[in-house]
Amino acid sequence: MAIIRLEEPRVMPKTPPKGFALFAFGFRPFYLFGAAFAAIAVPLWIVVLAGGLPLQPVLPAMLWHGHEMLFGFVAAIIVGFLLTAGHNWTGLATPTGTPLAVLVALWLAGRVAMFCTNPAIAAAIDLAFLPVVALILARLVLRAGSRRNYFVPVLLLALAGCNAIVHAGVNGWADVSPQTGLHLAVALVTLLETVIAGRIVPGFTANALKTVPWRHRGVDIAAVTLTGVALAGWALELPAGATGIVAAAAALLQAVRVRGWRPGATFGTPLLWILHVSHGWIVVALLWLALAGTGAVAPTPVLHLLTVGATGGLIVGMITRTALGHTGRLLKAGRIEAGAYWLMQLALVLRVLPQFGLPANYHAFLGASSLAWSFAFVLYLWKYAPILIHPRVDGRPG
Repeated sequence: MAIIRLEEPRVMPKTPPKGFALFAFGFRPFYLFGAAFAAIAVPLWIVVLAGGLPLQPVLPAMLWHGHEMLFGFVAAIIVGFLLTAGHNWTGLATPTGTPLAVLVALWLAGRVAMFCTNPAIAAAIDLAFLPVVALILARLVLRAGSRRNYFVPVLLLALAGCNAIVHAGVNGWADVSPQTGLHLAVALVTLLETVIAGRIVPGFTANALKTVPWRHRGVDIAAVTLTGVALAGWALELPAGATGIVAAAAALLQAVRVRGWRPGATFGTPLLWILHVSHGWIVVALLWLALAGTGAVAPTPVLHLLTVGATGGLIVGMITRTALGHTGRLLKAGRIEAGAYWLMQLALVLRVLPQFGLPANYHAFLGASSLAWSFAFVLYLWKYAPILIHPRVDGRPG
């Protein structure tokens, strides 16, 4: 797999320009609103779960939480990243200005609809977002002939299909479990993460630390493929023994693969270690799934190892890195970023400890985990909201 080349400036301009640039590039509004939603939605879910709000979401509290984390928060960040990366992949313009603002409004309408309307109307509004983005990206990669990225719109449509399963199950349109749609979405997001990580993490590490990554195309393909098969087995609740065998093989190949990225050299560099550690939680989840296949443990922690550990960590790492790089700033994480990274690790530990069978007050750990998660994104917003709203410091477009 080729490595994505993202812009990595090395000098800081002296006089940054002023103005409003929130809709100058896809990552800006989706990172801002996605991070703000992540900071608010998890504590809001705790309040909803406790019956502390007179207004209730259109889904049961647990389903609403899973749906909004995946098709609200995660979808926003993925779209922001892909609209930005799509420009790099194809050299063609992605939506900016009013068209971008309309896309953001469509995403926001889905979040409001999932809390304030009936389930059928909410489904119609919510389901529109991902197919529209898939169409935009499909036109880009087809016009540019970027064959290695044809999978992106297909994956977005598959993610939209997972969302449709959730709504179909809730509204009784089909005899399917909404939980299946959520778990399939987690599997798809994880698959996207491991594909993109394989493209960018070795390159980021090599560029910053002057290391030489070890890469093997066959190992990459096998690791990604078996990871997808194992997670599909988990999502569809296929026989645990067979899923566990595939997960064990996937974990082994992923461990070989990521060791070649030289993770040990990154521990003094927060902007790098957060990517390595977060992707490493995928390996841990696969190992746990392999153990679960033997009947020795329950598979319960797998969900949050993938969502809080891998997805949450990779997102907070990438939305700092790409926001710095694409606004003309030095690629260097300070105390605020490091604090957000550590809070995400704390959120994971607090979330899964009760699931490992350790004596714990579940609700106390749940509340503490939600606070750690939210504060991670509050820290991000504290520093990065002005960065995302204002123009690049070097005066260039974007």
